[in-house]
Amino acid sequence: MKKILFICNQNKNRSKTAETLFKAQFQTKSAGLYNKKPVNKRQLSWADVVMVMEDQQRNEIAQRFPQQYLQKRILSLDIPDVYNYGDPKLIKQLKNKINKYTDLL
Repeated sequence: MKKILFICNQNKNRSKTAETLFKAQFQTKSAGLYNKKPVNKRQLSWADVVMVMEDQQRNEIAQRFPQQYLQKRILSLDIPDVYNYGDPKLIKQLKNKINKYTDLL
């Protein structure tokens, strides 16, 4: 079972929703970039695939963790920070985006 780490800015809404939504399909974890306990090397090393919600987050990972960045497949879901945790519209977007990446997972 693939291990997927979902990352967004605060790990409150988008990545948390994705972690919960896909935990039956994959081993999932989530993390934030700008919260009290930001993503770390151990979490990145654990993941087979890292999914960020926005391209800017991919750039931030490249700056903070250049070694892991080069070793990981990092996919951007391109989902803006306009949703609350569990929002049905967010869930629909997450499902649609994940389906597009099925071949890569």
